[in-house]
Amino acid sequence: MLERIGQSLDDGRWVTGAAERNKEPILAVLRRVLPPAGLVLEIGSGTGQHVACFAKGLPALTWQPSDPDAPARDSVRAWIAHEQLANVRGPVELDVTRSPWPLPRANAVISINMIHIAPWAATEGLISGARDLLPPGGVLFLYGPYRRGGQHTAPSNEAFDARLRADNAAWGVRDLEAVLALAAAAGFAPTEIVEMPANNLSVVLTRAASSL
Repeated sequence: MLERIGQSLDDGRWVTGAAERNKEPILAVLRRVLPPAGLVLEIGSGTGQHVACFAKGLPALTWQPSDPDAPARDSVRAWIAHEQLANVRGPVELDVTRSPWPLPRANAVISINMIHIAPWAATEGLISGARDLLPPGGVLFLYGPYRRGGQHTAPSNEAFDARLRADNAAWGVRDLEAVLALAAAAGFAPTEIVEMPANNLSVVLTRAASSL
């Protein structure tokens, strides 16, 4: 996957332009919605650019990166070493569709640009896994493109969706309403939906006290 979307640096880090462009806007939202302290699990850490940026910007939090792909985890380790990040744990192998997840508890879960490049079963696994991991009031943060009311929000998103489905028929830009319904059934309530650059959304969900 990294070979398709990124550029490798001499020290083992991978870089993508999209992550460079969106990391600061995402961090601005995370500053407002994440707890002041605790453990944040990142699902699908990819190159590691995001967790490196977020850990530097929110040093009171402990960050747990994860990815199912070994090359991605290697890149995350290289980013941790390059930035000398003491508040980031080593990346763990995590496939959201396989339970149990390799940690017992977290205070927040974030997932950036994952659910549209995975089958719908991954969205189901993400939400059910986050439900089991988070305490009441815990935050599940999702970022990426969505359809709203069954319609794409921009022609660029429609073209992106077509490319995704051509690569893999199980992939594609998801309906926001379907994601929110799945989350509600698992005991999550939407607390904020933020319009982001490049026709993306930040979706902030909170686990209810009586989550199923």
